[in-house]
Amino acid sequence: MVAKPAVSIFPDPTVVSTPSPEDKSLERHIGNVVRDLRLQQRLTIADVASQAQISRGMLSKIENGQASTSLDTLAKLSSVLGVSMAHLFRDYDRPDGGAQLVKSDAGMEVVRRGTKRGHTYQLLAYDKGPRKSFEPFLISMDDSSEIFQSFEHPGTEFIYMLQGRIEYRHGQQTYLLGPGDALTFRGEVPHGPEKLLEVPIRFLSIIVYGEAGEG
Repeated sequence: MVAKPAVSIFPDPTVVSTPSPEDKSLERHIGNVVRDLRLQQRLTIADVASQAQISRGMLSKIENGQASTSLDTLAKLSSVLGVSMAHLFRDYDRPDGGAQLVKSDAGMEVVRRGTKRGHTYQLLAYDKGPRKSFEPFLISMDDSSEIFQSFEHPGTEFIYMLQGRIEYRHGQQTYLLGPGDALTFRGEVPHGPEKLLEVPIRFLSIIVYGEAGEG
């Protein structure tokens, strides 16, 4: 009778396994982190492999995302590299960024009804969908003699004063605004600058339309 080879129920922590398609992104991520940390510390593959008690070939495969390895091995690698094991996973599966950047003085200038000279609206972000959800403006007023008409629009408007002093009307009420002051109000009620008390004036105006916003 031929004896069967013994089978261990304890897996070898350095055994290489082919990652499934859904695991490849994680393997690649860990490999990149390990390689970056090693290079930052000017360590060779031989240096790290020796201290982590794994083969150089195994470490090379880990760095190239070609090997699945145990948590025990990852713990040894993180210890050698001077980081927590959580650091190896920290940025995994982080959503891609999709922020919209508008550089200084690059915002689109928008002329609104009732504005003539010395009064500019610089649009700081652009909605790409069929309906606007919000509009942020940087508003500049430099001519204290200009007469302004009132505005009306859907949604809620938020104003934050950056520079100068202004008397701002909303319906029957007027409000004196200076640097650091904030004013929030319903856009459907007639509103707008009443008096420019100290120019130049700069303030942020953010209009939030919500689901009922008109595009």
